[in-house]
Amino acid sequence: MVKKPGKMHVKKGDTVEIISGKDKSKRGKVLTAYPREGKIIVEGVNFVTRHKKPTGANQQGGRIRQEAPIHASKAMLVCGKCNKRTRVGHKILEDGTKVRVCKVCNELFND
Repeated sequence: MVKKPGKMHVKKGDTVEIISGKDKSKRGKVLTAYPREGKIIVEGVNFVTRHKKPTGANQQGGRIRQEAPIHASKAMLVCGKCNKRTRVGHKILEDGTKVRVCKVCNELFND
């Protein structure tokens, strides 16, 4: 199923914890988000080996380990204040802006 763009609970730059799979309980920063596919790339999680030919940017070539996308549902946002993984709530402020809120401690996430 293809999700509509912009309908993910995590964004680029968020700190997340992986809740299932081979990298369970690892934490990292979201490097890239792909809302249409519902996938994210997390720093230090889901390494795969790619075989690259030598190019101008990659003089050496060979086998390169890099992060691959994982489904966003396998990651939970980590609150910066309480340092726990949490679900995301939404709140509308008095000036009309919609912000994300930690469900554990009610702290606002920096967007």
